[in-house]
Amino acid sequence: QVQLVESGGGLVQAGGSLRLSCAASGSIFRTNAMGWYRQAPGKQRELVATITGVERTNYADSVKGRFTISKDNAKNTVYLQMNSLKPEDTAVYYCNADVVVSGRPYGEDYWGKGTLVTVSS
Repeated sequence: QVQLVESGGGLVQAGGSLRLSCAASGSIFRTNAMGWYRQAPGKQRELVATITGVERTNYADSVKGRFTISKDNAKNTVYLQMNSLKPEDTAVYYCNADVVVSGRPYGEDYWGKGTLVTVSS
């Protein structure tokens, strides 16, 4: 009923920037918290940044000051602006959202399929 589609990944040199987008679609009444996670080869998935329905943000220490998360509630879309990228930021980036589906009283957790970010040194 709900799909999350990420875009904006790609190859960038160290020090460069990328902007990821994640659009939620389907029978959506409201999106609550949305966020970005990443998984590097051979590592567990980790939190990158989250943003609540009231725009409260949280960042992993490794990205503070370099990444900015934002949300467009009207478009059910979350963005991740990534600046000063480092090779260690290389990973598949996944979008996550807590979505209240139309007709249901509670939110449910959804994930996108991921978008690959590769940072070359």
